[in-house]
Amino acid sequence: MSAERGGMVGLEEAERVELTVAAVAPGGHCVARVDGQVVFVRHALPGERVLAEVTEVHRGFVRADAVAVLEAAPERVAPPCPYARPGRCGGCDLQHVAPEAQLRWKAAVVREQLIRLGGLDETACDALGVRVEALPGGQLGWRSRVRYAVDAAGRAGLLKHRSHEVVPIDRCLIAHPAIQELPVLTSAGASWPDAEAVETVASSGGDVAVTAVAAGRTDLVRGPERVRERAAGRQWRLPVSSFWQVHPAAADTLVDAVLKLTGPRAGETVWDLYGGAGLFAAALADRVGPGGRVTLVEAAGDGVAAARDNLGDLPQVEVVASRVETALARRRLTGPVDVVVLDPPRSGAGARVVRGVVAAAPRAVAYVACDPAAFARDLRVFGDLGWRLAALRGYDLFPMTQHVELVGLLLPGGEPGEPEPGARAAR
Repeated sequence: MSAERGGMVGLEEAERVELTVAAVAPGGHCVARVDGQVVFVRHALPGERVLAEVTEVHRGFVRADAVAVLEAAPERVAPPCPYARPGRCGGCDLQHVAPEAQLRWKAAVVREQLIRLGGLDETACDALGVRVEALPGGQLGWRSRVRYAVDAAGRAGLLKHRSHEVVPIDRCLIAHPAIQELPVLTSAGASWPDAEAVETVASSGGDVAVTAVAAGRTDLVRGPERVRERAAGRQWRLPVSSFWQVHPAAADTLVDAVLKLTGPRAGETVWDLYGGAGLFAAALADRVGPGGRVTLVEAAGDGVAAARDNLGDLPQVEVVASRVETALARRRLTGPVDVVVLDPPRSGAGARVVRGVVAAAPRAVAYVACDPAAFARDLRVFGDLGWRLAALRGYDLFPMTQHVELVGLLLPGGEPGEPEPGARAAR
């Protein structure tokens, strides 16, 4: 039943309503309207007529799940996972969407964020040719790191959408096959009465590990304390809890994009900000050679230790243990610099870091982003400082989910979509 709110009819939680779905929106939703009220609908596709159940009511909008499809879009497919449905696991947002349509969905979200938050117009987006590319390996069995939550009964599972409620599962289909075979779920007879979470890893080097997390402590349950990864022509050894890209093809894909876009040259100076274990720093060091210089900045202690352990054979690389903002403000990064790689956390680099990078006057910046909105906000700051987005690559590092990875090339001056320096250097 509907209630009167401020002179208009408002939807109530658990109410069901028929609606026609419009465009895609960030967060795995589509937009619809009911009597002028904005509804963000999950498990739907643009153009569909659905029966939606309201899950949250907010001032100015509501959230809902499509619980029945009355008129289906051509791009709709049956979700392969029985848990990828309303009221169940919230990990996969797009299992009901055909593979090619998932790529178009993500590209549309990126474009919308560039216009709404990044300050670009449609002509600039057209010049960039915004699109999202699939990675090898298909849509299932790709996730090499999975964190399972544990409920009060000691059962491992995954969380409902926008909830702390644990959904016990018998298998996660996007998990790497080696993780799917691990005896960590209730269906395999496992119980975790003392754990808050169970973390699993299946590395590209063939290592498989399980750790239990409880009261801020991580205990190794199975496998090695350090796992091997292969990327950028090197073998890496990392603590099992260290950050690494979760898609097996992601590390090499991102390295290739950064190198092609920025075209680093022998003897140049490069900053690798938010450098982690040193993936980009290693590849950049190879390009600039012994006469060049790469400075990696990382705040996390395990990332700093991993970078120093793995890059010890590259004398042209310096590892700085610091927050990026602090390193820029306290001149722990010394210029001049030719190329900057920014790979910030999901929240983005922020205006302070962007201003510090621009002040250093590099010839090119490669920005690696896992959140289009944060990237777009930082892009607007670059634009206000006279820089432009010259090229943009989108990659589907997280199939079946709403998430997308971007690599943008930023250059001083000019118009969006002009040729990048890597392309000019190749001619």
